[in-house]
Amino acid sequence: MRTLLKLLALLLALALAAGAGAWWWTQQPLPLAADALEISVPEGASLRTAAQRAVDGGVQTPAALLAGYFRLAARGQTIKPGDYALTRGMTAAELLGKLVRGERIVLTVKLLEGWTFRQLRQALAQAPRLRHDTQDMTPAQIMQALGRPGVAPEGRFFPDTFHYFRNASELDILRQSMQLMEQRLQAAWDARAPDLPLKSADEALVLASIVEKETGRAQDRAEIAGVFINRLRIGMRLQTDPSVIYGLGEGFDGDLKRSHLSADTPYNTYTRAGLPPTPIAMPGKAALLAAVQPAATQALYFVARGDGSSHFSRTLDEHNRAVQRYQRGGSR
Repeated sequence: MRTLLKLLALLLALALAAGAGAWWWTQQPLPLAADALEISVPEGASLRTAAQRAVDGGVQTPAALLAGYFRLAARGQTIKPGDYALTRGMTAAELLGKLVRGERIVLTVKLLEGWTFRQLRQALAQAPRLRHDTQDMTPAQIMQALGRPGVAPEGRFFPDTFHYFRNASELDILRQSMQLMEQRLQAAWDARAPDLPLKSADEALVLASIVEKETGRAQDRAEIAGVFINRLRIGMRLQTDPSVIYGLGEGFDGDLKRSHLSADTPYNTYTRAGLPPTPIAMPGKAALLAAVQPAATQALYFVARGDGSSHFSRTLDEHNRAVQRYQRGGSR
């Protein structure tokens, strides 16, 4: 009897020691082949597969040991697929928690104010680990897929930084950006000043895109919008170079000539009255607000000073003197 008790005591001690050892192991940093690793867990992966992927990715622990711990500690929880970052000091428990919570590597793509739709598409094409499912689609097909058939895509996407996981769709990013623009545009339109010569939120979007491209200094944005609003009120042509350049298309070489200003296109605001038919770029929030809340100004002209700011004039004579001073030729 005494021998049996000693044996049971020994087995209990061994079990406790094993349990303590196992607990100690889960609290120790996993040995990694480098300070930072990335592992990829495929869709539908088992705990065993996840453990093997971790070991293949540089976790220097027997895969069977890691998989065994995962099975015991997961308690029926499932892991989420994706790319995960492992760093020096991470424990097995922390790794499992990351996999269960789906704390995947987050990627970003930044869309900038003033970009055209073509530039937006180029940014998406270069974004890492994004599923490039729109590259063979025409702009019209993209808008159809986004549920906006017949709508020109230019200016319809809000410039912002968008976050995504590996293998996210370009269409998903575009949809987020489009919906955000619709929200921001509607909010701006709802906050518009009274008696604007703008008939719709879409016209405000077109004007905002011009203001975005014309603004060199943020402080001038509302006054630039005020100049264009004044021109629209009196039926004066907008005469804005960025819309002319947009109408010239991809063949424009960066050198705007006087001949370009007289070459009629739907976007030539020197030859045609009113707003161009579509936006010419993606306006940001500040440009949207400036378009609907322009500065109260009597200015009808402005010219770039060369330092990012603009000089504003009420009369053509004053403007011509400013042009002579700051640019020595050309006008806006």
